[in-house]
Amino acid sequence: MYVHVKVAAGASKESFSQKKKSVDHFEVSVREKAERNEANNRVLMLVASHFKVPVAKVRIVNGHRHPSKLLIVED
Repeated sequence: MYVHVKVAAGASKESFSQKKKSVDHFEVSVREKAERNEANNRVLMLVASHFKVPVAKVRIVNGHRHPSKLLIVED
């Protein structure tokens, strides 16, 4: 399953919300800064916990250095 995620790194509060009327679009805020892949790793953890899969089953396909990311979640 492909998932679109818009990330706000370095936020004061962490949040994970689904966009209205969409099953595969999410908005994520993480406390980690967008340095040394810290924010990306936290996003992978949040998406994995939402879909109840191991973190190893979630990968960033596109957008490694961009706030809008395309992730794949394997079953």
